[in-house]
Order: sequence, then structure tokens, then C-alpha cells
Amino acid sequence: SYIVAAALDLVVREGPAALTMRRLAAELDVGTPTIYWHVGSRDDLVAAIVRTQSERLAERPVEGATARERVLAAALHIYRGAIEHRAITSLAHQTGTASLLLHDLEAALVAELEDAGLAGAACADALRSILVVVTGSLVLALRDQSRFPEDYRADVLWAGSAAPVTSGTRAALCAEPDIDALTAVTLRAVVDHHVPGGEGTA
Repeated sequence: SYIVAAALDLVVREGPAALTMRRLAAELDVGTPTIYWHVGSRDDLVAAIVRTQSERLAERPVEGATARERVLAAALHIYRGAIEHRAITSLAHQTGTASLLLHDLEAALVAELEDAGLAGAACADALRSILVVVTGSLVLALRDQSRFPEDYRADVLWAGSAAPVTSGTRAALCAEPDIDALTAVTLRAVVDHHVPGGEGTA
């Protein structure tokens, strides 16, 4: 509905904290009771926003010449969708609707895994292994280091650490990691582990 679309846009523009029924009513130039009448409670509205975003993300085409490539592409959709739409990702985590946000993307990934020949426990294990990588990467990619006390940042701790590591390793550990590249490399290793090799059906 137009109300859900306006609410989603508000969250994208100003973050989850901006989403109040009063603020949304002002954005649409209607009374607050009108918002409640059309969408129910704020929890109902949040679920509708997250469901809408999930459906939009799942519309992305999965490309690749082999089964492994298509599974990897579907896995990266989950990671990149969360990165590109941080405000909605944050809203989903704050409201306990993260599984709803990911469901359609997970369903697309499961379809690719089954097309690759995995089923039952093997398919479920592959999905969960991929999600372990994705969620761990998102924790690193979405953290706000400006909120960390400077003395407790990883680079500062490594710089002053007494751990017996070489200067080259210490310097590398102090450098900013390329989370996107590391995520892609790690996901490829996980996909290669679970998905049979060889050409898939294009």
C-alpha cells in the first residue's frame, strides 16, 4: 500500500528511529488514526515494510554458468542486500523480523542448492553454512567503529599487543580489512565444499 511504501522510504531516508505513527501521518498529511486504520499496529507496519523489502530483494536475477556460480550469486545477494539497505536491515534486527527479511532470499538460495543436486539435510547444512559466513561478515561490515572506545579498537589493540607476531603480520592486522572481498572468497570456499563440481544447467 502507499502507506507501507511511504514508511519504507522514511526508514531508508532517516533510519529506523524516524518510524513513528505520528511522523508517518505527518509525512502523508493524514491523521494518525488513519495510519492505524490502514496498517494496524506499529509492529504490523514494520512486518509489512520488511516483507515488502524481502520481496523486492528476491526479484534480483541469479546469474551464473554453473551450479556453483549460481549458488554463490544467490548467497552474495543476501550479503549485498543487507549492506545496500542498512536502515531496513537495522530495523529488522531491532524488531526481531530479520528472518522475515531474509526468507525470500533464502528460498531463492535453497532453490539453487536443490537445482545443484542437494536435498534434505545436505541442502539445509549448505544453507546454514552460507548463512554463518554471511551473518559473520555483516557483523563486521555493519559495525559502527565510531562508537567503540579508541583504546579498544582492533587496530589499536594489535598495534600495542605483546602477542609474538611478526611486524608484517601486525601491520596487516592493523590495516582496514576488505570485508566484501573476504566475504566473497570465504563464500566461494563454502559453496565449493557443499556443491558438487561440474557444469550446472544454465
